[in-house]
Amino acid sequence: MKESVEMVIAALLLGATASGAIAFQSGRDPAYQGARESGLVGEKADGYLGFVTPPSPAIKALVDDINIKRKAAYSKEALANGATVEEMALRSGCRLIAERTVAGEKYQTPGGQWKTRDAGRPELDPRCP
Repeated sequence: MKESVEMVIAALLLGATASGAIAFQSGRDPAYQGARESGLVGEKADGYLGFVTPPSPAIKALVDDINIKRKAAYSKEALANGATVEEMALRSGCRLIAERTVAGEKYQTPGGQWKTRDAGRPELDPRCP
């Protein structure tokens, strides 16, 4: 089952245009959305996506691309706010886990364990605002 989901995700990646993939209803790339819904990737407290299970090459490439773009955004925010990249990434990680993950999606706890988000409040890093 997991392999077939990854194959579908890989096919979606291959079908993406050079300028980016087709937008999904929630504004997420369909391959990214599929990887989140399947529990292959999740949000980490450090502001980046992580692999819940060993990734296929297509999922690794997708996550690496997203994380590169996130780091660029965090760097820009850090420069504008007189903060470090790590501080901006942590703030964003807190917000992404608390506000953007939905029930059924994975996130990493402060202890490094992967949990599935439910209707309750997720475990957040104690440094979160």
